[in-house]
Amino acid sequence: FHQACSPFIQTARCYARPVRRKRKDIPSHLDDLPPTMLKKDYANVPIINSVDDVVKRLLSLEMASQKEKMKIKTQQLVEKVRRSPNDNGSFEVQVAMLTAKIRTYEEHLQRHPKDKNNRRRMLMDIDRRKKLLAYLRRVRYDTFENTCKQLNIQYTLPPPYSRRITKRWVVKKAFCLKVFQEARKLKAPERLKRRREWQARARAAKE
Repeated sequence: FHQACSPFIQTARCYARPVRRKRKDIPSHLDDLPPTMLKKDYANVPIINSVDDVVKRLLSLEMASQKEKMKIKTQQLVEKVRRSPNDNGSFEVQVAMLTAKIRTYEEHLQRHPKDKNNRRRMLMDIDRRKKLLAYLRRVRYDTFENTCKQLNIQYTLPPPYSRRITKRWVVKKAFCLKVFQEARKLKAPERLKRRREWQARARAAKE
């Protein structure tokens, strides 16, 4: 026997049903790639100009995967900072490649914030990029400025090292110094013996 629900119960059920929130469209750093651009593997093929429009569309970025679009985007960023056409491993090129990966991770984590594995990979790539930029800033400052400008990177200086001095740290440091001094005392006769042997060989070689 089937008993029909009253309109009041049906309204209550609809009211209690959780409302699904519509996901916001997250802007991607791949949006500036034109859909008509050919994939990286087919861009320099001579016969591509004589094929049909349907084939061109299949080989374009409109039908490409995220991985194929990433290849094009990485190549564009590398072209902005590379020193020469054959430069594939300089610090600037490595920074450009890491920047493309980091921005892809950021977009992925905005959609899937609980993905801890990709978050860990993104933080590792950010640390690597910081080390490369710190080296460029120390050795070639003009290249560092140009790289940050071309790739739109906001570089912040690391905070100065500071450590809270505690009683335990002072005792540990004193103990380590004492052990180091005792070890040097034990190795002193051996070092003196080696020095005398080296001096004797030097005198023999002069004579």
